[in-house]
Amino acid sequence: MSEIEGTVLGHRDGHGFVRRDDNEPDIYLSPQEMRAVLHRDRVRVRVVRYDRKGRPEGRVLDIVERRKTPIIGRLLHENGIWLVAPEDRRYGQDILIPKNATANATVGQVVAIELTETPSMYSQPVGRITEVLGEIDDPGMEIEIAVRKYEVPHRFSAETLAQAAALPDKLRPIDKRYRVDLTDVPLVTIDGEDARDFDDAVYCEPLKRGRGKTSFDGWRLVVAIADVSHYVKPGEPLDEDAYERATSVYFPRRVIPMLPEKLSNGLCSLNPDEERLCMVCDMLVSSSGEIEAYQFFPGVMRSHARFTYNEVAAILGNTRGAEAQRRSELVPHLLHLHEVYRALLKHRGTRGAVDFETTETQIVCDDNGRIEKIVPRTRTEAHRLIEEAMLAANVCAAEFIASHKHPVLYRVHEGPTPEKRTTLQNYLRTLGLGFSLSEDPKPSELQAISQATKDRVDAMQIHSMLLRSMQQAIYTATNSGHFGLAYEAYAHFTSPIRRYPDLLVHRVIKALLHGKRYHLAAGVFEEAPHAKPARKGGKVPPKVTVSAQDAELWEAAGTHCSANERRADEASRDVEAWLKCRFMRDHLGEEYSGTVSAATSFGVFVTLDELYVEGLVHITELGGEYFRFDEARQELRGERSGVRYTIGSRVRVQVSRVDLDGRKIDFRMMREGDAEQLLSRGRKPSTPTQELKEVQAKDRAAKSARAKAVAARSAPAGKGTRAGKTARAPRKSR
Repeated sequence: MSEIEGTVLGHRDGHGFVRRDDNEPDIYLSPQEMRAVLHRDRVRVRVVRYDRKGRPEGRVLDIVERRKTPIIGRLLHENGIWLVAPEDRRYGQDILIPKNATANATVGQVVAIELTETPSMYSQPVGRITEVLGEIDDPGMEIEIAVRKYEVPHRFSAETLAQAAALPDKLRPIDKRYRVDLTDVPLVTIDGEDARDFDDAVYCEPLKRGRGKTSFDGWRLVVAIADVSHYVKPGEPLDEDAYERATSVYFPRRVIPMLPEKLSNGLCSLNPDEERLCMVCDMLVSSSGEIEAYQFFPGVMRSHARFTYNEVAAILGNTRGAEAQRRSELVPHLLHLHEVYRALLKHRGTRGAVDFETTETQIVCDDNGRIEKIVPRTRTEAHRLIEEAMLAANVCAAEFIASHKHPVLYRVHEGPTPEKRTTLQNYLRTLGLGFSLSEDPKPSELQAISQATKDRVDAMQIHSMLLRSMQQAIYTATNSGHFGLAYEAYAHFTSPIRRYPDLLVHRVIKALLHGKRYHLAAGVFEEAPHAKPARKGGKVPPKVTVSAQDAELWEAAGTHCSANERRADEASRDVEAWLKCRFMRDHLGEEYSGTVSAATSFGVFVTLDELYVEGLVHITELGGEYFRFDEARQELRGERSGVRYTIGSRVRVQVSRVDLDGRKIDFRMMREGDAEQLLSRGRKPSTPTQELKEVQAKDRAAKSARAKAVAARSAPAGKGTRAGKTARAPRKSR
């Protein structure tokens, strides 16, 4: 059989998989094969057999590359031996630490280590501590772990910091050359209460054509975006660090920015009453919400106010209220923005763009960084207003660049795959919904289902299934359109402070405005003075053939930005999961009502009503019978009782176990009479304290068993033992 290269993906249960470079199905690695490799190693394997379902199992032939990034874990001292238990359980093996390589860390502290000896079939990996992060309960420790666990760049290079420090604190006359002066236009920013960087500002006025009182025919919508490209030049340290990060990463109470603070919160932030450089998309929107014309140009602006979403929503809801009185001079402009938003929204419906009703939550932390409460995030008219304005500017940017046949990173979102279309079709059929999907579904088909089911009690679950049927949005130089938004071309233009693809879009637009072309390969383009604003339908500069090298670099940049976006999402979710587990440890044994959010072959996931936390009810906790998983109906059904657990089912559960290391919460299904049955057997219903003691007792027993195993493997080889893989067991969470 042929040899295959790929990346090892470890599993917390000891086995692993090889993600193939050719994107074919993953290859299973047994726990035995995983002894000599670690999570994220690059290996060469050969398929040796297939299981009953035709899935391949492999044997490791060679290790192509070892990961050199630090491993984060907790320092333990068991039976006289120092070792680090990796925080990421996918590594599967504890790392032995010589007593002279502990860097004065103490037991239980979180540390970073580098390997000095790699694992083999008969020996554990050995490493040395390179950084002591602190105690597991230190405020913000979960973020320190996540940024290292997911290799999120969190320190700017010395060259980048020096370059940022050398930038001027205010605009200079030379910075304003060849720019349109918009300082008298009452542009405003509208963001969340906790926002610190403001990269977009908006303004709207009625558009009048002809004469007379009935001459109104639409609006002029101006979207001004911070001109990051003026300060971040290709090939310079600022640009290199920004590209490496590709995106800002958002955690509760902390942000890992793409740019240094002097730029993100200073020179590039559209702070009120301060002159700032911007790139402007100036649009003419018809009364039907169609963008009839647009132009891009570099400008100088001054934000006339910093609004919050709640403030704007209050003003729109009551134009005579206290908030409106405080901002009386700007209220008319906000009303115009609301009018153009309603027109754009109407056109969104005409396009058939998909709009789902989903519930987003917000974590509110205390001063120590622990969860105080989890609340639903309310989307107001102000949120939607800004969203539609940004969508309009983004689609203009994509259309402008596409019309010039210039390469760029598009934001591409494709519709359902044939497999997902079939799954969705079967799900809708089992609900008795008479909707059929075409072979090549259009956004309007999914939107029609969304609208028809929005008033059902299970609307949230149906919309969740619609959302899952679509593919993940990515950055790519190949324009395949945006399915969800129903756009033929779409690009990100509106957030260059926190997204690198937006910065590239700005550079391309600037090049086109000057009749030039942005060479990604060289990283530079020559700017010419006196740029003429580009207009929709205007004269197009000569088309230039894209070289194979340039095309390859654009695709590579898209892959890099997409991967880093996923990395940022994974790191954020990991921190939120840790915080939720830490939060739920204080609720062990308590009962809550909830809704089944997903059904699988191994159990059901339930989201609690009051806490907005999701956990698993394992199939063994559903009752003393066999449950069969119906993929079409997305439900588990008891063969004897006929009890069904499907998405949207209302249940009552008890918090039974919290695994802080594994980021998992387990629930126990509570049925009527459960408490009485426990009492009849001479047992009392569990209390939070009792549950916690049971978990701690199990952890102590597991720790003792592991200490014995470590001692056995540390004995002389002649005694009939050999060094091997440490048996992993749950560790006490502190």
